[in-house]
Amino acid sequence: METLNHAKVTRVALVGAGAVGASFAYQLTTASLCEELVIIDINKAKAEGEAMDLNHGVSFASSPMRVWAGDYTDCGVADIVVITAGAPQRPGETRLDLVEKNAKIMKSMISEIMDSGFDGIIIIASNPVDIMTHLAWKYSGLPKHRVFGSGTVLDTSRLRYMLGDYFNVDPRNCHAYIMGEHGDTEFAAWSNARIYGKSVEQLLEEHDEYNWQDLEDIYVNVRDAAYHIIERKGATYYAIGLGLLRLVKAVLRNENTLLTVGAHLDGEYGLHDIHIGVPAIINRQGVREVVEIELSEEEHQKMQHSANVLMKTMEPVL
Repeated sequence: METLNHAKVTRVALVGAGAVGASFAYQLTTASLCEELVIIDINKAKAEGEAMDLNHGVSFASSPMRVWAGDYTDCGVADIVVITAGAPQRPGETRLDLVEKNAKIMKSMISEIMDSGFDGIIIIASNPVDIMTHLAWKYSGLPKHRVFGSGTVLDTSRLRYMLGDYFNVDPRNCHAYIMGEHGDTEFAAWSNARIYGKSVEQLLEEHDEYNWQDLEDIYVNVRDAAYHIIERKGATYYAIGLGLLRLVKAVLRNENTLLTVGAHLDGEYGLHDIHIGVPAIINRQGVREVVEIELSEEEHQKMQHSANVLMKTMEPVL
C-alpha cells in the first residue's frame, strides 16, 4: 500500500503481530513518531485484526497515522523494520533454547525484507535476541550500525525500576546498566552505577539500611524477571513494547542517546564479531558508536563469559 509523495512520510514496518509486536504497535500509534505503520505476519488475519483495532483508536491519537496489514514488499520504503516474530519462550525454557527454530525463521524473514529493496534500519526483538540480531546482520548484508537488537534495554529498565524502589528515588535518576547476554549470563555493571549522582559504594557507606546482599538480590530478580512473569501470565510484552518504542524514537528523532542495545562489537570490551548488550549511542544512523564504560576486573570476566556462551550457542546456526 503506497502513499502519495512518500518522500515526506515516515514508515515503520513491524514483522510479527504477536503479543510483543501488538504491544509495540499500540504504543507506537500514540507516540506521534511516524505517519505509517505496516504490520506483517504469517497469520494475515491476525495482522488484519490488529490493524483494524488500532485504526479504530486513531481519532483519539495526537497525530494521524495510517495502519494496515501488509506484506514484505511494503518494507521497501520503510525507514525502520522492527522484528518481533519467532517462536515464543515457553515456561521452563531459556531464551537460548530457541536458537535453531528461530534461526530458520529469521533467515526467511530477512530474505523477504531485503528482496523488497529495503535500505533502512533493522531492530530485532526476537529471542534469543543477541544471536538473532547477529544472524539478521549477516543475512541482510547491511552495515553493522544499521542492525541492532533490543539487547539489555529491558533488563536495564527493570534494574532501574528496582533500584528506584530500593533507594526511594525516581528510576530515571538511577543510572545503571545490565550488560552481556539478554538472558541468564547477563550482569549488573555495579562499578559504573550512579544513583542521583552517587556511586552505590558511597550510598552503602552513608546509609546503614543499604547493603550489597540487597543489591545482589535485585540483580537476581532482574535476571529472572521473565521467568517469573511467564510463570504468572504466559509472556512478557508491555515493557519490551515500550523498550522498542524507545529505540525507534531514538532513531527517528536523531536523539544521540545512550541505550543498552545488542550492538556489533569489533574489539570493544575485548570482543569481536558478536552482538551483545552494551551501552551505545543511538541516532538516525542506528548505532552511532559503542560506548566502553569502565568495568571492574570481575565484570570484564562476566562479560567474556557471557560472550563465550553466546558464541558457543550460535555455532550450530552460523
